[in-house]
Amino acid sequence: MSDGGVEVSVVLPAYNEADTIAGTVSATLETLESFLPPGSFEVIVAEDGCEDDTPQIAERLAREDERVRHYHSDERLGRGKALERAFRDAEGGTLAYFDTDMATDMRHLPELIESVRSGEYDVATGSRLMAGHEADRPAKRGIPSGVYNRIVRLSLRSDLRDHQCGFKAFDRTVLFALLDDVEDDHWFWDTEVLVRAQAAGYRVDEFPVDWEPKGDSKVDLVRDVLGMGSQVLRTWWQMTVQPRITRGRTVVAGTLLTLVAILLMTQYLDPSRVIEEMAGADPRLVAASALVYAASWPLRGIRYRDILAEIGFHERWDFLTGAVFISQTGNLVFPARAGDAVRAYVVKTRRGVPYPSGFASLAVERVFDLLTIASMAGVMLVGLAATGATGRLAEAVFGAAGRRAASGQTGVAVAAGVAVATVLTVVVILVTARSERNLVRAGVARLSTDTYADYVAGVIERFAGDVQTVASDRRSFAQVGLASLAIWTLDVLTAAIVLAAFDVSIGSVELLAVCFFAVSVGNLAKVLPLSPGGIGLYEGAFSILVIGLTPIGWSVALGAAIVDHAVKNAVTLAGGVASMLYLNVSLTAAVEEADREAAESPEAPVDD
Repeated sequence: MSDGGVEVSVVLPAYNEADTIAGTVSATLETLESFLPPGSFEVIVAEDGCEDDTPQIAERLAREDERVRHYHSDERLGRGKALERAFRDAEGGTLAYFDTDMATDMRHLPELIESVRSGEYDVATGSRLMAGHEADRPAKRGIPSGVYNRIVRLSLRSDLRDHQCGFKAFDRTVLFALLDDVEDDHWFWDTEVLVRAQAAGYRVDEFPVDWEPKGDSKVDLVRDVLGMGSQVLRTWWQMTVQPRITRGRTVVAGTLLTLVAILLMTQYLDPSRVIEEMAGADPRLVAASALVYAASWPLRGIRYRDILAEIGFHERWDFLTGAVFISQTGNLVFPARAGDAVRAYVVKTRRGVPYPSGFASLAVERVFDLLTIASMAGVMLVGLAATGATGRLAEAVFGAAGRRAASGQTGVAVAAGVAVATVLTVVVILVTARSERNLVRAGVARLSTDTYADYVAGVIERFAGDVQTVASDRRSFAQVGLASLAIWTLDVLTAAIVLAAFDVSIGSVELLAVCFFAVSVGNLAKVLPLSPGGIGLYEGAFSILVIGLTPIGWSVALGAAIVDHAVKNAVTLAGGVASMLYLNVSLTAAVEEADREAAESPEAPVDD
């Protein structure tokens, strides 16, 4: 090395590159010699847990040439982490890297390095998508890459066209300032550095490069969708939403969202119908139905306690009842059942239950809920067939017409599909719990050959393991199953009492049997967030079954369904607000934190 010291450090990320690494190092040195003074540069092979002879070859190259250095890792660090480690140990003030397959024409290396070394730019990156380049990009590479870059441009407010081109250079001080905020360790690292550099106001140079693909590449479901997609979402949240969240805004937003949920509930349930039907109903029975439904909530807490205990976490049922109340309130406030993440947040922050176990325990609860109501609906359907009542039911479901009938028909169809899917899911869980084969890893391997699949398979295995722990224990299975049956029986009794409040002229046994079937199908129907005709699927399915099996008319059946759903939502909201105040939990803060934890995972590239 010269007395002037190293000015430029070029890092070559290497994973199983035994066939090419020697040629790449030689070509890199030759190109650097052509425009940099002797002794002013170094080449670092950042070897990342290779399984071939790359470590031995890189070590030999380092011994033979003092300008070459080798960093070895026994385990796979991930592309981003391997690069970061090498950059931190590099000596140069200008830091660069490119892919070892040299898909980018090396004649562009002087432009890449000098644009930063000269001080004109802080970051430089090659682009295969700018005018003036030559890139042989087959559709299987170009289309996914184009879609990915468009998503990044729109969601992360980037001005660049190509974020994943493995041909970049950085000012040392700028890069280290950015790395404090860069969380990804693998393939999204490239994109995250560029996006954060632009957001911080650094000067970023993107210039066209000639590029020729080396090797094969294909769209990978696990890598491209789960990996890169989750990291785009995580970065968007951190850069766009999180900075605007303060404690005061969180409290105000949580309160407003709760009020909005109540207003939306009255909108899709048609408040004029609620008032009209309740005016003729017995208010004492309606109040009694609310008390019966409220009695099911301690059972929910006890059931959740038993589920957590089975996977190794022992908590009080009263605390867990509050956690369930809060999560169900979140499901009324936020779309796409985001309230489920709230419960995982509550049990983690208040009791130290890890997120994977929190979500797995919630999944167990959901499976038992769906299995219970599907079984209830199935038993009642068999009973209807035995009494010859299925003809009237079929006529009501398939023969009716109009907006209300359409909602009911859609609800019944959705319920049937959910019931079948639930039964199949339980069968799969039970079978895999007793199988000695690693079915999870084998299934993921069918979808992906990328190294990211190993990470995904590990997460699914931990998640499925907790689910199977409960499912494979007969005593636990029976205990949680009986609790689920008791919970949904109280749910049915609530609906039966509401229907009785409308002074219907049917016997109590028939009333109870009809409600068992209607409530089960209605709850299966509302699993999907659809509402054709302006009527909720629960109300539609409940109503069409009641009128098909009894002499009760549409107005009473629909009114009872509306009141039943309103009573249950009111109890849920009241319990949720009380639990939030008691446990000092904010819905918005809980969803934000749970989403952030869920999004932090390694990923892999859309394109090589």
